[in-house]
Amino acid sequence: MRTDPVTLQIIANHTRAAAEGMAYTLYRTAHSTFVKETEDFTIQILDATGKTTATPMDLGATWYPGLDYGEAMQYVPTLLPGDVCACSDPYSGYLSTHAPDLHVWRPVFHDDEIVAYTSGHIHNTDVGGAVPASLSRALVDVQQEGIRLPPVRLVKQGTIDPELLAILLTNVRVPEQNLGDLKALLGATATGERRIRAMIARFGLQTFKDGLADLMDYAEAQARAVLASIPDGDYTFTDYCDEDLPGGQPVRLVLKLSIRGDSAILDFTGTDPQVAASLNVPTGGRERHSLVLVGVYYVLFTLHQGITLNYGLTRPFTCIMPEGSVVNPVWPAAVGMRSLTCARLRSLVFGAFCQAAPERMPAAPAGSSSIVNVMTSDDRTGRRLIAAVNPIVGGGGGMPHRDGTDGSGADAAYLKNTPIEITEAELPIRILKYGLAIDTGGPGQTRGGTATELMFTVANPGSMVTARNRDRCRFRPWGTIGGHPGAGSTFTLNPASNRTRELGNIDTIKLDPGDILRIVSPGGGGRGDPFLRDPSLVLADVRAGYVSATAAERDYGVILTGDTIDHTATEALRATHTPRHALYDLGPERRAHETIWPPAAYAEMNRAMAAIPLHWRAFLKAALFDAMGTTPTADPVGKLRTALANLAAQHPALGKVMQD
Repeated sequence: MRTDPVTLQIIANHTRAAAEGMAYTLYRTAHSTFVKETEDFTIQILDATGKTTATPMDLGATWYPGLDYGEAMQYVPTLLPGDVCACSDPYSGYLSTHAPDLHVWRPVFHDDEIVAYTSGHIHNTDVGGAVPASLSRALVDVQQEGIRLPPVRLVKQGTIDPELLAILLTNVRVPEQNLGDLKALLGATATGERRIRAMIARFGLQTFKDGLADLMDYAEAQARAVLASIPDGDYTFTDYCDEDLPGGQPVRLVLKLSIRGDSAILDFTGTDPQVAASLNVPTGGRERHSLVLVGVYYVLFTLHQGITLNYGLTRPFTCIMPEGSVVNPVWPAAVGMRSLTCARLRSLVFGAFCQAAPERMPAAPAGSSSIVNVMTSDDRTGRRLIAAVNPIVGGGGGMPHRDGTDGSGADAAYLKNTPIEITEAELPIRILKYGLAIDTGGPGQTRGGTATELMFTVANPGSMVTARNRDRCRFRPWGTIGGHPGAGSTFTLNPASNRTRELGNIDTIKLDPGDILRIVSPGGGGRGDPFLRDPSLVLADVRAGYVSATAAERDYGVILTGDTIDHTATEALRATHTPRHALYDLGPERRAHETIWPPAAYAEMNRAMAAIPLHWRAFLKAALFDAMGTTPTADPVGKLRTALANLAAQHPALGKVMQD
């Protein structure tokens, strides 16, 4: 390394402190609930090529240490002091990954040279489009998801471009929110610029530049050391999103993790083709796209909690993402709900690493974080109101050393909850219940984290609620090493009434006065045989309201008499138990699905879809699922081939493209 270890650690501390200072500026001055309370934003310090060298540890979305702004920067190659660029188009530079995410980057000059950048993004609550808050699974192309900004110079030598700003604000539902958040983000990058200038004054320019480069090399070395501690091999895992379109077919994601020494390849070949819905993840097929590697960052940090978070972590990894697949869609595929698919990608990565190092890995986290937004009207002013209510995040998977985190697992633990008083002050709604849901964490020797439950009612007619990222109603978070799956998610309109309606994965609904909405996230998967759990811990869970007395006996073999353990009855019941050792418990719903759709049938369908134009694929997939039905067959591949031949005969245009 070019920098001595002591100086390097000092520079690491200074850059992280600078990033933390930027984050506090944004957090304390933002306008929207989603930024100032939920903290859906990122902050980075970049080197001169646009690669992330430092991020905050405690504020905002801490899962993007591998961001690379370099490709987006090429759209605006010549910058002057005081300029700030911005981008929110998922298909321009593959930086922003859905339209609500507005990224900005500010160059830091020393004399006439750009020596670093300060950058970050905010998730705008609304950027226009077809639905309030802009995002829904049901949207089918990116044009429906709100206004998009290709990489452009937004601030010119210290002044925001008024014409460009007018275009942005004209196309959104609550422009004052977006403007307030934008100014807060610009202020944060200005804070970072001052901090970087102070570092250069203290350490000198060359030491500063060398320090940033060495920090990335150091992170790379740490990541390679973690990989080298894992046995070489090929580890394949599959997971599912419940459905593509509302009421549609599952989305299958496949990963083959190949570890060789201190390097790894993540091959997503076999993953479903891009879907007509908005679950696609826009990566451009880049071999180290940060969004796909989030699960990897979590694994690395789990196995080495002193690891340095920056772009260097990505270097040991290479991703293979076939073009036209869910993880590498082609424009104009809708991408707004990519965060749902990314949650499943994290579980996919965990599942593969669990094969490689089962003694070190947790069970599946909830894999669903419903972001609830309400659009309604103010009775006093008549003005439209839009605000985030709360992220309904599920529990973490059971860990080797402790239970999974209750109510806030590895999927989106950075999303902070909003105090009820603030929500009710900003919107005419009333929170009826908010807390942890009983009997939702997957039973295990270490229990899966419990789900979060939210129930609220609205005061005004025509209130539109969006609850994006609804999932895990069908395919539950899996347990490991004998642990059970966590409970699935539920979404209920007017529970416990004669107007009750189960909404499943619907994510947009209109409520009228008096309507009640209840959302329960999934629970985390359990780890280890639950009959090996310390009975005193089971009793503590019952006393805390995490586990019912019935579930204590059924799932853990612990019999309670009132508020105490009946040790004799418990020992007798546990003696009849057959030990559980299976690496995964994927849940009965998934097992039933895979009796109809085994891997060979999926492979046959994907071969057929890969051979036809993109616009035919959603139709063909839906038709094949209808043809396969819900009853297992002795020869699913043969049944699928017969269905393909029948469809080609019924639809001559389809038959022609299949033949061509």
